[in-house]
Amino acid sequence: MSPGADAAGARRSALVAALAAALLGACSGMPSLNPMDWFSAPSGPKPAALPALTAPQAVKQLWTARIGGADAFVLSPALAGDSVYVAGRDGSVARLDPATGQARWRGMAGIRISGGIGSDGELAVVASDLGEVVALDAKTGAPRWRARVSSEVLAAPRLAEGMVLVRSADSRVFAFGAEDGKRRWVYQRAPTSLIVRSPAGMTLHQGSAFAGFSGGKLVALALTNGGVRWEATVALPKGANELERVTDIVGDPAAQGREVCAAAFQGRVACYDTHSGNQLWARDMSTLTGVSFDARYAYVSDEKGAVHALDRSNGRSIWRQDRLGNRRLSQPLPLNAEIALGDLEGWVHFLARDSGAFIARHATDGSAIRAAPLRLPAGFLVQTASGGLFALSL
Repeated sequence: MSPGADAAGARRSALVAALAAALLGACSGMPSLNPMDWFSAPSGPKPAALPALTAPQAVKQLWTARIGGADAFVLSPALAGDSVYVAGRDGSVARLDPATGQARWRGMAGIRISGGIGSDGELAVVASDLGEVVALDAKTGAPRWRARVSSEVLAAPRLAEGMVLVRSADSRVFAFGAEDGKRRWVYQRAPTSLIVRSPAGMTLHQGSAFAGFSGGKLVALALTNGGVRWEATVALPKGANELERVTDIVGDPAAQGREVCAAAFQGRVACYDTHSGNQLWARDMSTLTGVSFDARYAYVSDEKGAVHALDRSNGRSIWRQDRLGNRRLSQPLPLNAEIALGDLEGWVHFLARDSGAFIARHATDGSAIRAAPLRLPAGFLVQTASGGLFALSL
């Protein structure tokens, strides 16, 4: 049910207070906001109690494994070819069999990993909060090359068309040659005075890199040379102070066919034509994790813990599930007749795709699931903050 105006105002005040308490200095020297701390402040709202489930479906745990913990970072796994690649904050990296979780190799990258791992099946690439980039042979784990970017990296590198793209926290995108690690091009834009210190990454699709930036900007870059194909404003900053005017793109844009969607904290969810940048629709909504979609719906976990399904054709609301308030939900993963998402206590929640009703729940290791669940050939994988890897299916 929707909260009253007084309750909403109190939550907004608590959020702003938590934001102020979470103000951190980034490697670039710019102040930033760490969303992982926003709802953990002692004065912040408490997570909602888990609702009882009526005749829940059985959840099958396909396998479990471990990698290094994430500390305060969001470390996302990657699926490429016939393998899953995972990384830990301590520099640990591994290639796993997606069917069994058995390690095909394990190694150390030699850096403190801060943004997860990216792979195309030939290379596995990680980066650090000191701007170090390390590429490993995806088949063997052997080191291939090292490079550096201008500030900390909070999102997993992306690989396509013979290049490795790395998004740094100071609003730059670096492209390196996959073969030799030499810099091919750099895209740069001026950041705003405050930035959200979150894993805002990139999506590579149809020869473009779609990247979100501070100030609510979504940019389509040509993979060949980094040239701007188009730029759109997902949300405009507004409010009485700098904290309220923070309107940064969060998470990775979602792209499929000729549609790309992005979401902004304290802003909107909006979708665009991938070729022209023309806006298809937009909805006012604030999220910490981004947007995902399937053939029919777009899914968003908002900043208060409600999960939304929107019609992909026009942004109209299909359903809203608000019984997971303040549980710091991950980005939802659409599966078949359900969607899956994790929370701050390591629970995986399953909601009906067409209604948002609860259909199942599964406990992992009790630590937060911050990264979006990763779809596997059979089921999906979640990685917890303490380094647990859980492959699940209904």
